[in-house]
Amino acid sequence: MFRTDKAHPWHGIEIGENAPNEVTVFVEIVPRDTVKYEVDKDTGYLKIDRPQQYSNVVPANYGFIPRTYCGRRIADLARSKTSIEITDGDHDPLDILVLSEHHIPRGDIILKAVPIGGFCLVDNNEADDKIIAVLKGDKVFEQYTEISQLPKGILERFEHYFLTYKSLPDEPNVCEIPYSYGRDESYQVIGAAVADYAELIG
Repeated sequence: MFRTDKAHPWHGIEIGENAPNEVTVFVEIVPRDTVKYEVDKDTGYLKIDRPQQYSNVVPANYGFIPRTYCGRRIADLARSKTSIEITDGDHDPLDILVLSEHHIPRGDIILKAVPIGGFCLVDNNEADDKIIAVLKGDKVFEQYTEISQLPKGILERFEHYFLTYKSLPDEPNVCEIPYSYGRDESYQVIGAAVADYAELIG
């Protein structure tokens, strides 16, 4: 069977039958992009969200897991692990960073990834988790099965990017990273986001 229309990348693409061990990812931006793209929720097309601030570039292929949503369950997970005030999830699909040795030339691409952990980003008091994964079949990065195995510098790049990517001179930083987590907890986060999505669409 095949489609004659373009699937909406958030709603029309399957998360994958082996989720959460292996998930489908829709890539929005790649490390060479100097503009932050994101999917327009109404049309499903990529749109320009904003130019990257200053010298910031995303440190890995960045997108989201289809048919997920960061709502009350994602917020509840964050509240259970931090004293920072959490008002809700960020009302977007669950974000994911995918490590690979290979050059992926642009966004608007689907790939398969293996989650190995993640971290909780709190953005303006909203839970905005970032799953960290490796490209399925990548001969360099497939050796990493837990976030704790990654070189320290990679994790520092992730944290620096998300702690500064919205920063402007003379304005307070609105982002915090209260904690990170390993593979098993990333599965819980993905499961919560799948449940939040099911509730969203009724």
